[in-house]
Amino acid sequence: MKALQLKEQLRIPVIGSPMFIVSTPKLVIEQCKAGIVGSMPALNARPSSQLDEWLAEITETLDAYNKQNPERPAAPFAINQIVHRSNERLEEDMALCQKYKVPIIITSLGAREDIYEAAHEYGGIVFHDVINNFFAKKAIEKGADGLIAVAAGAGGHAGVKSPFALVQEIREWFDGPLALAGSIATGGSVLAAEAMGADFAYIGSPFIATEEANAVEDYKQTIVESNSDDIVYSNYFTGVHGNYLAPSIRAAGMDPDNLPESDPTKMNFGGDSAHKAWKDIWGAGQGIGAVKEIQKASEYIESLSMQYEEAKKRILS
Repeated sequence: MKALQLKEQLRIPVIGSPMFIVSTPKLVIEQCKAGIVGSMPALNARPSSQLDEWLAEITETLDAYNKQNPERPAAPFAINQIVHRSNERLEEDMALCQKYKVPIIITSLGAREDIYEAAHEYGGIVFHDVINNFFAKKAIEKGADGLIAVAAGAGGHAGVKSPFALVQEIREWFDGPLALAGSIATGGSVLAAEAMGADFAYIGSPFIATEEANAVEDYKQTIVESNSDDIVYSNYFTGVHGNYLAPSIRAAGMDPDNLPESDPTKMNFGGDSAHKAWKDIWGAGQGIGAVKEIQKASEYIESLSMQYEEAKKRILS
């Protein structure tokens, strides 16, 4: 699937990013019904048998919606697969994605040809998220269809590159589907992502402050009350550098300004113990200053679409 083909299925060129714990079928379904790609990490389903149930729920709900709304069908959904060696569930989870013919697979922390081939066998497409040009080339060489450029300021595991530099360098050699992540929270910034060469904006943090998000109310309210000054960049919690909310770090009894460095060789994305250890450390990107209230996902997407159209009018006036 080319970028243009996917864009034609969307109300606005946005992919909702898969968020640890926060993204579940409830949010994914509402994102897709509102016209953007909804996604969630496979590892959010615990135990692994729950992923089968969740994929059935998403697929059946969206199929029923599409039958009732043929003039405006839902956008396709995506499942995020962590391709790190510590993820012992990867093959099992990917088999379930094959079973339900998940339209889009998003891979992170590793590029594997067999995972890409598994998606291609049933007609799925694969986006791989990257933080620099080196990893972008490796992913495409191994068979990924598209890329997600995770620039500075993105929520969760993020890079340090300016979005201008990262998109520019990737576009020198790659003309396939490209999404951009990093502090995108308004319709104007979606248009800006397109202007600099991306096909899609990759948005996560604003969806934490939605009614459908699987987040505690304190987390949602902290998103509303915080801005970029409240974001801390650290690898302490997972072994991979990411952006987190300072208030949640303080609540856990740590000083967000003096976090130790973690050993990246000890990353663990496989067990429930890791799931429990990180659940109270809240990830968020630098764009949260634009989030002013807790609302339904459909309402946020509606405002995002209106802002997007207004931004286009501004630059044409």
